[in-house]
Amino acid sequence: MSVSLSLAGKAAIITGASRGIGEAIATCFVEQGANVVVASRKEEGVKIVADKLNKLRPGSAFPIAAHTGKEDDCKALVRGAVAKLGKVDILVNNAGTNPYFGPMLDSEMPAWDKTFEVNLKGYFWMSREVANHLRAREEKRGAIVNVASIVGMQAAPLQGVYGMTKAAVISMTRTLAFELGSSSIRVNAISPGMVDTRLAAAIVSNDALVSEINKRTALGRVAQPDEIAGAALYLASDASSFTTGEVLVVDGGLQIT
Repeated sequence: MSVSLSLAGKAAIITGASRGIGEAIATCFVEQGANVVVASRKEEGVKIVADKLNKLRPGSAFPIAAHTGKEDDCKALVRGAVAKLGKVDILVNNAGTNPYFGPMLDSEMPAWDKTFEVNLKGYFWMSREVANHLRAREEKRGAIVNVASIVGMQAAPLQGVYGMTKAAVISMTRTLAFELGSSSIRVNAISPGMVDTRLAAAIVSNDALVSEINKRTALGRVAQPDEIAGAALYLASDASSFTTGEVLVVDGGLQIT
């Protein structure tokens, strides 16, 4: 059997795709032949990204505005993607929020609620809708890729609430992988380290914090969003056809030091 990273003929939804890691994954998928729905809360942002992608390959990208922290929006997003693409083979759950940066005991419930709604409930709602779509069709095979974080695998000082959601995403990934395996639906997660995105701005903009992290990172630097896209491509493609329930750490060697 030949190993292929091609996504030709595949249809994908990428949430949180208006910038950062989501935009990088959407670009990578289009370059590898997939047609994609780029989704995010604000219509303007996803339209800009879809326009960029359609310049790379005309007709490859469709924007849909959706707040994945709302169940009804998740249902509408999957319905809209099927209408635009004809099907959905791949889901990348990437939309995320981190409204509170500070000691866990000082965090307030509105920040908890917002973080859990987007980072965890949204991932579940999207996974459920796509899994139901896949199981209802003749070709059930599909892939779900959840963007977690290394702070879901270790202590998360000053990011405790965010870290808890990512730990829960990893647990959900493994359970869904087991439950959906008989339907040939693979579910995996990526755990990035520090990536230069707007979500991580509170850390990346702090030179002292970045310096401390880089000292403990084997590669000695912060990642760029497109350095996470390759992991998503592997987990979405047939190259990982026997991989499910796994967490692929992409942290520049932070956890090995």
